[in-house]
Amino acid sequence: MNEALVLLPDIMCDARVFGPQLAAFSKTHAITVAPITGGDRIEEIASNLLDVLPRRFALGGLALGASVAMEIVRRAPDRVTRVALMNASAFAETPQSAADFEPIITKARADNLRGFADGIMPPETLAPGPMRAEVMALVYDMADHLGKDALIRQARAIQRRRDYQAVLRKIKMPTLVLCGANDSATPIKRHSFLADLIPYAELSVIEGAGRLPTLEQPDATTDALSEWMRQPLVLR
Repeated sequence: MNEALVLLPDIMCDARVFGPQLAAFSKTHAITVAPITGGDRIEEIASNLLDVLPRRFALGGLALGASVAMEIVRRAPDRVTRVALMNASAFAETPQSAADFEPIITKARADNLRGFADGIMPPETLAPGPMRAEVMALVYDMADHLGKDALIRQARAIQRRRDYQAVLRKIKMPTLVLCGANDSATPIKRHSFLADLIPYAELSVIEGAGRLPTLEQPDATTDALSEWMRQPLVLR
């Protein structure tokens, strides 16, 4: 029986952000896209998810979802068979970067969800080209679908997240660190640093993608995830 696969989306995103991967992996794996809307702290979101997720599972997280994935690994490493961290940050927000969220949160409170989305994920964090407008249109729709209360909770969770570097150093499972080459928010050098922290990590840089490689370059992203899923659990 293949491992169950749990995917955690980014802020403002629902299962549609993993649409191509759902289509690919659902043929062979029990796959779940778990919501990351159940709290205004990473720790609370992770705790709530652990109550309902399978006993053992492979875990992939995208951006904010990657932060929740790191917290799940911190809390329950024996339940996670392997982990993929996509467009991830392992660092706590600085006081200034946390404060920068406040005017963006104000937009959500005023029901300006498009303004919130543009503040959280400016279009230029996606790769240039014809896919940028299409992906941003989906982001706006997903943000509307989640609603302002969930979006504000997610923004608060980012503001309050801890530093996960110590957690990464202790990971002893097959690990994929994946990023879009054009993601200005979390550049390649930051992902290279994260991969170097993890004893068994592989770094995959997706060309022609930015903040959302699962949608911008779905085939390349799915191929990288497939290779990660094929790695043996016993690492030498």
